[in-house]
Amino acid sequence: MNTFLTLLIAVAVCVPLGWVFRAGMQSVTSNAQKWRDMPLSVAWGYVLGAGILAWLAYTYYLAVTAERTPVDTYFFFRNAVHGFVIFAVAAWAFRLLGRHVGTEGTKKLFRSMPVTASFGILVILLYAIVSIFAGAIAPFGQEEVLANANVVPGGNPAVGGDPAYPLGTDQIGRDILSRLIYGAQNTVGIAFVTTLLAFFIGGSLGFLAATLQGTLDQVISRGVDVLMAIPALIFALLLMTIATVWANELGVNRTYFMVVIIAVIDSTRVFRLARAVGLNIVVMDYIEAAKLRGEGLGYLIFKEILPNATAPLLAEFGLRFCFVFLTIASLSFLGVGIQPPLADWGTMVKDLAQFINFAAFAPQVASAPLLAAGAIALLTVAVNFVVDWMLHKSSGLKE
Repeated sequence: MNTFLTLLIAVAVCVPLGWVFRAGMQSVTSNAQKWRDMPLSVAWGYVLGAGILAWLAYTYYLAVTAERTPVDTYFFFRNAVHGFVIFAVAAWAFRLLGRHVGTEGTKKLFRSMPVTASFGILVILLYAIVSIFAGAIAPFGQEEVLANANVVPGGNPAVGGDPAYPLGTDQIGRDILSRLIYGAQNTVGIAFVTTLLAFFIGGSLGFLAATLQGTLDQVISRGVDVLMAIPALIFALLLMTIATVWANELGVNRTYFMVVIIAVIDSTRVFRLARAVGLNIVVMDYIEAAKLRGEGLGYLIFKEILPNATAPLLAEFGLRFCFVFLTIASLSFLGVGIQPPLADWGTMVKDLAQFINFAAFAPQVASAPLLAAGAIALLTVAVNFVVDWMLHKSSGLKE
């Protein structure tokens, strides 16, 4: 309650300070239009932002000057700041490198690219490299059970860590670092394949419905409406429960069922977009000209409609990938997704939740379940950065 009151008072104090700030800038700049027309709310935002930056700077100063003990109060904050700075510098350097290395087309692309997009592309490339070469990067196998179990992260023997396992081991002795690396291969790889399948199903049916229209369009659209009326995660959970029984009877890994189920559910969203874009394209003159030439359905879809719908579909692919990725992690967290012994980030969050109990005397130990959750969040943010940039480019807007 005291913390809430402190925040409330700090926000309230920024209101008069914002008025003083605006009046001061009007006086200094001889009542320039920018400051003369500035609303009080905007001036308040400037002051509040400056206050937050000052608080962050002061907290970081305490974090770097405080004595490092097992009870490291500033562990998460300090590492978050360091991680942000490292990734920001890496994104800037990656964009700078892209402007001078590569073909003329890629150089031009990097010159028009914001830092957020370069950050997203860099993270996606790192995830792809880790996923492809997981076997060579990981120090242990994802199924390998080691001699020591429940080794806490950090490598500090004073709180139960081991330098040989920097991120610790889980409850049965598997190396968390290795499983985190293999989790990228399994979770991200399966999500990518699932998204491709969803786009193949939804895009094909959407373009088909937009081109033929009539009864076929109405039948497919009403079926999609029914599927979209059911919450996606609950529907996937129900179908996965049924698929588990079938998988046991057929002797098939239920991961295949999961890929098909999620792809079908997400294809409904892709269908809506593909149909909407297709309906705007089929009325164009060049489509009518192709029909008069006697071109077939395949030519109309793949040679005329698809090339003109690439930009919105690519942007939607990034968003769908994020949703599929999070859905797989959620199902795994609930116990019906990717199954052991395969490493999966959703399952790791659930299995490593026990380390949160160590937060009272060793905050760095409580980071174990946050590692997989952070990996999920980082990839989601990176993909959205790239998608935003692609939408901006495809919209034709200029800086």
